[in-house]
Amino acid sequence: MRRAKGIILLIAGGLMSFSGCKKPYAPSIGASNSNYLVVEGTINSGADSTLIKLSRTVSLSGKISSAPELNAVVTVESDQNNIYVIPETGKGWYAAPALGLDNTHKYRLRIKTSGGKEYLSDMEAVKPTPPIDSIGYTIQAKGLNIYANTHDPANNTRYYRWDYTETWQFHSLHQSNFISNGEEIVLRTPEQQIYDCFNSDTSSSIIVGSSAKLSQDIIYQAPITQIVNTSEKLETKYSILIKQYALTKEAFDFWQNLQKNSEKLGSIFDAQPTNLNGNIHCTTNPAEPVIGYISITNPQQKRVFITDTQLPITFSPAYPYQCEQDTFLFCKIIPQSTLGCINQVQADLIPPGSSTIPTSQLFAPGSPTVIGYLGTSVECTDCTIRGTKKQPDFWR
Repeated sequence: MRRAKGIILLIAGGLMSFSGCKKPYAPSIGASNSNYLVVEGTINSGADSTLIKLSRTVSLSGKISSAPELNAVVTVESDQNNIYVIPETGKGWYAAPALGLDNTHKYRLRIKTSGGKEYLSDMEAVKPTPPIDSIGYTIQAKGLNIYANTHDPANNTRYYRWDYTETWQFHSLHQSNFISNGEEIVLRTPEQQIYDCFNSDTSSSIIVGSSAKLSQDIIYQAPITQIVNTSEKLETKYSILIKQYALTKEAFDFWQNLQKNSEKLGSIFDAQPTNLNGNIHCTTNPAEPVIGYISITNPQQKRVFITDTQLPITFSPAYPYQCEQDTFLFCKIIPQSTLGCINQVQADLIPPGSSTIPTSQLFAPGSPTVIGYLGTSVECTDCTIRGTKKQPDFWR
């Protein structure tokens, strides 16, 4: 939703720029154009949790990038006056386990802020989401295109939105089998291994699709995301969890407009900014804009795994750092020096907090005698600076 914040400020300021202008224009953005409430989330009518995120728009010229709305009272109300509390969990998030909603009734979200303002979404009927039929991918010269397939045999859905969470396994460029204990170099224990790690990310783009112009409610190969063939995500094993949401026509229009406003404004030939008419309103100040659209549905999800063995050998993940291994000897001869030799291992590898990590032993030619170690930087050996060693529970 952060893109939406910038777009709202852009619209409010009435700004437009053309690449042909020779004189730079530094727009003045008034403080009155910020601090609008942003509501993200879906009222889950199924067996999963309801998650709502509240934040405030921030000025483009300001120093902060986000402003969570804290200490609000968030509830879901039915058209039968049943109330379900969504407790605060921190950092602008409000969450509750399965609400057990009756699909034959309508629901809305009520928000009371600590500042005394109140916000209400429109009463909406439950819009059931059909299952995701399959997730697939096509291999292109430059990487993978991941897509989803779904359909509604009753032809009642027609409008869809997707988001996703990616998780991938990767490793450091060089494996370190040794570690300093502050006095000497010793073998790493299994708990001290820093070669294999996991990382994850969530979608930041808006992904919508519609079958409204088709005779049947079928979505075939809806594009979800692309992964370039040099991405570290494809190094070992990759997994994507896709969530699918059924939308009303009004919700679809909101998300499509938000997509156009936030992702497709690059030139005068692109779609121009439009008003974002959501279904959330400030009851204490009806003139105050509110950003967001609350849908009531039972999101469906599906996960797939892709391993490196399923991909072309031409896919070559690029390591994010320049890495070289150096030699560190117990006795490096210093020509024409009274010292004779210096102990590089003692000087560079053993001190606590050293930025150089030993990777493997060096042996004297034709001898089992260890004369030193190869070593390289932390960035090239320690995967935990970019991920975690803890394997996700769903990993297989």
